[in-house]
Amino acid sequence: MSTVPNATPLRRAPVQRRSAERLTRILDACADLLDEVGYDALSTRAVALRAGVPIGSVYRFFGNKRQMADALAQRNLERYTDRVTERLKQAGDIGWRAVVDAVLDEYLAMKRTAPGFSLVDFGNQIPVGNRQTEPNHRVADRLTDLLSTYLDRTPDDDLRRTFLIAVETADTLVHLAFRMAPEGDERIIAETREMLRAYLARVLD
Repeated sequence: MSTVPNATPLRRAPVQRRSAERLTRILDACADLLDEVGYDALSTRAVALRAGVPIGSVYRFFGNKRQMADALAQRNLERYTDRVTERLKQAGDIGWRAVVDAVLDEYLAMKRTAPGFSLVDFGNQIPVGNRQTEPNHRVADRLTDLLSTYLDRTPDDDLRRTFLIAVETADTLVHLAFRMAPEGDERIIAETREMLRAYLARVLD
């Protein structure tokens, strides 16, 4: 069982559909503004204006922009998990190397297309939320639970440690690839893919 705590909770969880839609607009506006002005220049007032909601609506959910960015990171993780799940469902019975490729490919796709992802991704690019949440631990735990079924493995501590090392290493190399080229340096991405396969082969073959 994971011992990594969840992301910073909302001040108030949306109950009604209208409230949930307003939260979605707020997070969408936050993501867009992160791309446009960066984290330092981001403000709750600007987010409210972009989202078309009163400033009080923002503060109903978030105490400050740090909590808002943390919630965006958590939403990114949920969407990433959904994307991986859907891709594996469509792929059917595939080997573990294809599973790992799918995990990496969906991460790269979000790096290239998801608003605000280049700064926030799953929470490790800016100081969002509680440092004890360790975003890559959350990602590794989520992937361990998700992929253990496809890999026919028990999600024990050894498998969690293996995926944590893989996630930490891939995260560093993918960020290097995107520092080298706007869409990600393909040679570094290829090396990352080979490294993951070589490392995971010790456990998954």
